[in-house]
Amino acid sequence: MSEVALLGAGRIGNIHAGNIARQPGAHLQYVVDVDRAAAQALAQKHGAQVVDADRVFADERVAAVIIASSTDTHAEYILRAAKAKKAIFCEKPVDLSLDRARACAEAVRAAGVPCMIGFQRRYDPTFASLKSRIDEGEIGTPEMLVVTSRDPGAPPVDYIKRSGGIFKDMLIHDFDIFRWILGDEAASVYATGSCLTDPAIEGAGDIDATAVTIRTRHGRLAQINTIRRAAYGYDQRFEVIGSKGMLQAGNHRPTEVMLWSSGAITADKPEHFFLERYRAAYASEMAHFFEVLAGRERPRTSIDDGVAALALAEAATTSWREKRIVEL
Repeated sequence: MSEVALLGAGRIGNIHAGNIARQPGAHLQYVVDVDRAAAQALAQKHGAQVVDADRVFADERVAAVIIASSTDTHAEYILRAAKAKKAIFCEKPVDLSLDRARACAEAVRAAGVPCMIGFQRRYDPTFASLKSRIDEGEIGTPEMLVVTSRDPGAPPVDYIKRSGGIFKDMLIHDFDIFRWILGDEAASVYATGSCLTDPAIEGAGDIDATAVTIRTRHGRLAQINTIRRAAYGYDQRFEVIGSKGMLQAGNHRPTEVMLWSSGAITADKPEHFFLERYRAAYASEMAHFFEVLAGRERPRTSIDDGVAALALAEAATTSWREKRIVEL
């Protein structure tokens, strides 16, 4: 039986707790959150105890920690877990500071413990199938990637103020998709953006719409367009153009029922938000983490992936602010 501690009892913590409960041989032992009422409600649901972080890291029975707390706690918890020789699953980003994220990666390597970062899009059945078909050579050599990433609405401005900005908060997933799909690293980044949906976001020092162009070390190109307002739902799709053709990965809808009538042909809108869109991905991601714990699989994501995506977010932020191409 693998005893697990969950750090963070918010919406993503609730998702992870449910998925932990579905893993054979896993038991959610502890829940930690500054909101004790939220922690208590989640712990009661899954037969866990509410404790503080010190108890988690001191308990040798705890084999793994799931870090789903606020971003400003991620680095501290990673460092403490590595020191205690506990396996780590941490939501993105590793930290808002690239230097601190790199220090975490060094600590994880020195400890020799697995540390997966929560880039759940890699586990989405549609995206994973597309990646497999690229690897099988179906479209030859990938040459260009176009990513569309649109939220149905922005988070509260108070959250935006401490999020690190749109590139570190929202686009960090798209930067990971770029590296994973093309199997290449960025040589240069050019990012521009505007505030189009809410003036309060601009007042917080951020933007809500971006366009990013990346040139890779092998000369491949990627374009990422994002906006924090899509009236029709959560819009996550991309296409990869290769030497022999193109692969597209589209949105998920609540149902695949379509109405064909004399007036129009209609279908459901895309899933409303990321919790619905990536329901299966979150489940697959957590199942994989426990396969890693059991020694049956190698991690598909690592803290190095988290650092690399954060470095791209940092470069994009610099490019937007200074209105220039950033070389990496």
